[in-house]
Amino acid sequence: MSLTLKSSVCGGAVTSRSQGTTPKQRAPEVQHSSHRVAANLGSSRNGISKQHAFIAKAARQSHTQRACRMVPSAMGMFGSGAPKRKTVILTGTSSGLGLATFRSLMATGEWHVICGVRDVDKMQSIIDEGGYPRDAYTLIPLDLKSLDSVKSFVKKFRGTGKKLDVLCCNAAIYLPNQPGPTFGDYGYEESLTVNHLSHFLLVNLLLSDLKKAPEPRCIIVGSITGNTNTVGGGAVKPFADLGDLSGLANKSVMVDGKEYDGAKAYKDSKLANMMTVLELHRRYHEETGIVFSSLYPGCIAETNLFRQKRQWFRKLFPVFMKYVTGGYVSEEEAGDRLCEVITSPKCNESGVYWSWNGGARTTGFYNPLKGEVQGAGGSGGEIFKNMPSQEVRNERKGKKLWELSAKAVGLESEVKASV
Repeated sequence: MSLTLKSSVCGGAVTSRSQGTTPKQRAPEVQHSSHRVAANLGSSRNGISKQHAFIAKAARQSHTQRACRMVPSAMGMFGSGAPKRKTVILTGTSSGLGLATFRSLMATGEWHVICGVRDVDKMQSIIDEGGYPRDAYTLIPLDLKSLDSVKSFVKKFRGTGKKLDVLCCNAAIYLPNQPGPTFGDYGYEESLTVNHLSHFLLVNLLLSDLKKAPEPRCIIVGSITGNTNTVGGGAVKPFADLGDLSGLANKSVMVDGKEYDGAKAYKDSKLANMMTVLELHRRYHEETGIVFSSLYPGCIAETNLFRQKRQWFRKLFPVFMKYVTGGYVSEEEAGDRLCEVITSPKCNESGVYWSWNGGARTTGFYNPLKGEVQGAGGSGGEIFKNMPSQEVRNERKGKKLWELSAKAVGLESEVKASV
């Protein structure tokens, strides 16, 4: 069902709302600044001054207006200043990893977040509760089931007049218990449409905007489940496998042309995400200077991504990941990690699949020379360049996936021209 949308301008931020709804009262404008996220990344490790670490800690203690009002007081202790914010587009900001990343970015005081969300009112309520400054966000409706909504989002973003520094494709759906396939507006399976095709279209439409930035980045969130050379991706069925891509070519329910499997559809879409990042790197990095990367932020066992799982699974899975595998990562820490890839100078390298070597041996890659898994997962640790699977690195298949995806979203002749 499509909604007629109207836009309003308030406090320098453009918000688009469903027609007929009553705009909620905005939070008072709050000056808000810090240097880096301090909560889990660690101020000393990231070279953050003690003053700015204090400010970030104040902002992260709670997501309430009271906590945010601590920030101006802290700034008064060390001198004030309001540097111009960089702009990042972040999809799926109203829940899960996206919301945690939004909060981490807000804590830096250095970013203006363009929130691509289905439910604008829900996101506005979150912002009102958090008391975030009006110049730090813009809400634009984005329904990733609809390619037309993606095009509308791009048009409305350009209407803000903001320059784009980073595009981060985060939003995803996981439908493991779906009895049969559901579809996006253009007739492709829903997981593939939301997780891969719509983000593929979004990236291609915004390449010309991104390349104008001094240090442009494009990040697509990957997953251990789409990386079959890992313990988590190669030991738990069904495995991600795009086959010969005949299903995508023929508009079948699965990319490999086989029968529908909701869990596999998700894994296949994340595999497609990671392959797309490498193909973007091969096609456009040298020409445009855009840094293309993917990441696995860790196993966020307590997230709405698992909302289709049975209740017993949702209760026991976090316990299992915390106390058996050690692979558990909180939403807050995962948000800090994605924020790190968005903002950190050390992540300004293209064609990389980022991971963190925390306390679990679940996200690394098998090293045949040592006969063991290298790399790790779980909470804590340092960021490192992980090794994608052979399937992810298959250039021939990556090129074919690109061509079929471009055809699916109607960009066969537009992709090159846009850059």
